[in-house]
Amino acid sequence: MNPSPEPLARLAENRLLSAAVITEVDHAVPLANALLAGGLDIMEVTFRHPHAAECIRRIRAEVPDMQVGAGTLLSTAQIDEARSAGATFGLSPGFNPTVVEAAASDAFPFIPGVATPGEIEQALERGCETVKVFPIHALGGVAFLNALVGPYRHTPLRIVPLGGINEQDLASYISHSLVVAAGGSWLTDPNLATTGQWEQITAMTRRARTIAQAGRS
Repeated sequence: MNPSPEPLARLAENRLLSAAVITEVDHAVPLANALLAGGLDIMEVTFRHPHAAECIRRIRAEVPDMQVGAGTLLSTAQIDEARSAGATFGLSPGFNPTVVEAAASDAFPFIPGVATPGEIEQALERGCETVKVFPIHALGGVAFLNALVGPYRHTPLRIVPLGGINEQDLASYISHSLVVAAGGSWLTDPNLATTGQWEQITAMTRRARTIAQAGRS
């Protein structure tokens, strides 16, 4: 099940997705505000901590201009939790047919993770035209994406690469023909949040947004 027009349109417009691993609930709102101040109005809150749903609730309530997705969704229970918290879309690091089908049956916009051509084809078969390729750096980076062009460029496949991307190589991903947006966690480094360096997060976001927009095809 692809993201609904609003999340997908916003993702394509920004060409950038921040994957936020929020270690403290009280960091959620200032972190979202820091990203928004840098020009990024879409983010992913990863379900790597038990308070992820509460972080999403607070952002939705206090930063209404931010589109919030839930990442690292590994089970149908987490899909229910993310939706109840107000997440407008979800992502997973891998391809779990049970999770993908549960999201589709609930009409919850979902971007599954893939790492092989077989998983890409399973995703396409289930109507998931936008997929997350993870972990992109370990898979070979842009060279891996280049290898996918031949067999899949005639399909509606669109890719969001994550896993090892940083400011230095962002442009090479953004400019790729299959990439709709690129993402990573470097923009929301928990160490910066812990020390309250919100202005630095905003500055990094502005730079990343400039790179992303310059690479628009």
